[in-house]
Amino acid sequence: MKAVVVTGYKQGYRIQEVADPKPSSDEVVIKVDRAALCYRDLLQLQGYYPRMKYPVILGHEVVGTIEEIGNNVSNFKKGDKVVSLLYAPDGTCKYCKQGEEAYCHSRLGYSEELDGFFAEYAKIKVTSLVKVPQGTQDEGSVLVPCVTGMVYRGLTRAKLKQGETVLVTGASGGVGIHALQVAKAMGAKVIGVTTSEEKADIIKKYADYVIVGTNFSKEARKIDDVNVVIDTVGTPTFDESLKSLWMGGRIVQIGNVDPSKIYELKLGYVILKDIEIIGHASATKKDVEGALKLTAEGKISPVIAGSVNLEEIDKGYEILKDKHKVGKVLLKP
Repeated sequence: MKAVVVTGYKQGYRIQEVADPKPSSDEVVIKVDRAALCYRDLLQLQGYYPRMKYPVILGHEVVGTIEEIGNNVSNFKKGDKVVSLLYAPDGTCKYCKQGEEAYCHSRLGYSEELDGFFAEYAKIKVTSLVKVPQGTQDEGSVLVPCVTGMVYRGLTRAKLKQGETVLVTGASGGVGIHALQVAKAMGAKVIGVTTSEEKADIIKKYADYVIVGTNFSKEARKIDDVNVVIDTVGTPTFDESLKSLWMGGRIVQIGNVDPSKIYELKLGYVILKDIEIIGHASATKKDVEGALKLTAEGKISPVIAGSVNLEEIDKGYEILKDKHKVGKVLLKP
């Protein structure tokens, strides 16, 4: 089959023929229906993920249809539509038994230690699988493990209450445009922040208020007490994100567009305003199921900036880096 393979540390990727995957006893093989490109891919290619083994198939977001099952797989069958967590937990440790698979000591990451999903077929551990509700679109399902389910978990960790106000930075991005929808579906009033005037009208479809500009905290405070910030950018917005929050506020930090940059945090500001900083990156099966339910109910609609096939992966990353794009970039093998 064809796959997008990262051949070595900082050596980029190649489209090449690889052997078709075969499931071991606790695995399934899926036909990849949709995968998704992510800014994380670019960071991986720049060498910021030290656990990557090489060669490895790129891509960590997928929805697919089961083609083969291993001998010990009992809860799934051929033809089931599934998504995968971003990682494979062992399913037996205390965290897995508590439903907190994201904290499993033995977890292995897809597109890191395990082959990912930019391929025609993919092999997945049964501990990673979640069934997709019947009738749910592939475009919405593929976004769940890394985007909507991840945001769902972040807002759950932030103990979002009905009627609170959530501000989302980078609101036109692949994470941001869907974070607005997740927050709204969970009962929040939502403010979207963007640096692009041309994107404001699109963001207005999903947010109650839109702020355009880099210095957004003052305007945000005029709108309402901001209780939660979902920061999808990182150091360029973090200072304004903190300033936006009212007392007792929580910041869910997802973005880190430039891992080489350091932010100098003034502890007094955080202490006196009683602010919580929540670093956040992934979802558990429970979170994925929750976000899939919202997607199936039509409360989250996928916003797609473009779709490419395996041979067009370069074009896909061009779209991903295009500052004019809104939403996610998908791959259909």
